Amino acid sequence: MKPNSIRLFIKPYCGWCHEAIAWLNAHDFKYTQLDVTSDPEAAQEMLRLTGQSSAPTIDIDGNILPDFDTGELEAFLTKLGIEF
Repeated sequence: MKPNSIRLFIKPYCGWCHEAIAWLNAHDFKYTQLDVTSDPEAAQEMLRLTGQSSAPTIDIDGNILPDFDTGELEAFLTKLGIEF
């Protein structure tokens, strides 16, 4: 199964964010990238969704994974039944 919508909330200086971007790109996932340091609305939404300001945060079809590394991302995708 492929997701309908992926949004990735990032901070440009965040190493884990760069790893998440590289992982998603390597696995040909299409996503919208939201920079929470330059987009106040994205920052507020990430805070509302997670209760925290840590990045990266990913929203996959309304399922939220905050402050993760790529191992946690793989486990999250598996739990959602998304192949990679």
